[in-house]
Amino acid sequence: MRCQMEKIRKHFYFSGRVQGVGFRYRSYYIAQSMGLTGWVRNLWDDRVEMEVQGTREEIREMVERLSQQSFVEIEGIEAREIPLEEEFGFHVRE
Repeated sequence: MRCQMEKIRKHFYFSGRVQGVGFRYRSYYIAQSMGLTGWVRNLWDDRVEMEVQGTREEIREMVERLSQQSFVEIEGIEAREIPLEEEFGFHVRE
């Protein structure tokens, strides 16, 4: 069993009403406030792609907080664990 404090990295695709509602910038502010690293960007097909690194619980909390934001309606989430990366901060990609 993995330690609860062990860092992981997850890759997400979010679908629903996730573009044009501040999803990327809210992701940025939530991640920054929680000390998480990674990036987020809009895709051409109206989904949002995100990679985030932290503990399993921190990542779960971030997604939960995003789903509770005004105007955001997450209808689908595709997620998979990927290798950790050396990085600092969380960035909004264009």
